[in-house]
Amino acid sequence: MNANFDITKTVIYRDNLIIALNKPAGIPVHPGPRREGESLEDYFDQLCFDYHHPPHLAHRLDRDTSGCLILGRNKKGLRKMGHLFETRQVKKTYWAIVHGGPKDDEGTIDGWLEKIKTSKGWYMKTCGEKDGAQNAVTAWKVLERHENTTWLELYPQTGRTHQIRVHCQSLGCPIVGDWVYGNEQDTPLLLHARSIEMPLHHDEPALRVEAEVPENWPKNVPSPSGRGLG
Repeated sequence: MNANFDITKTVIYRDNLIIALNKPAGIPVHPGPRREGESLEDYFDQLCFDYHHPPHLAHRLDRDTSGCLILGRNKKGLRKMGHLFETRQVKKTYWAIVHGGPKDDEGTIDGWLEKIKTSKGWYMKTCGEKDGAQNAVTAWKVLERHENTTWLELYPQTGRTHQIRVHCQSLGCPIVGDWVYGNEQDTPLLLHARSIEMPLHHDEPALRVEAEVPENWPKNVPSPSGRGLG
């Protein structure tokens, strides 16, 4: 990113309540505790459009995850999104390309995660039910198998930190490019927030927003219907 970054080109949906972006990988959505380095929020002033103030984050994505990110344009939009997330009315779909592949073609992981702190930082780990642990549920299915990798579609039922990354690791197939839960350092993480669906407007059908995969993804990755992405 740089001063010439045009965040408006990442907008994939906009109405009077929210803006949806196709977030680029490699940039955090907000500053860290030390407020060092740039974040996506630095560019929100470009997203005022017909409003006099910038939007605010309605939820978060990890720095290295690309895809659907929802911003609230005003207090009403933020309250609405907060309620939808709290009541689990938001359906999120992720795509991931993983090393190897799971034995089965579909399944659900329902377990517990805990944060492990180390001298170098922290990571999440699967565990049993205990104080301080959080329940984490992810449904998944195989969309296509290749010789050394598998394309998964995942549906997180909860929104825990690093949930999908840890759950792929627990399946024995870490996500390509995952330097925390895999063994890679220089490969981009192939985890993408493909779509988000929610009943945003009470008098309209549920809103579904989709984000195309980044250019560094394989060009022959098919859609769920079996059609290639180009």
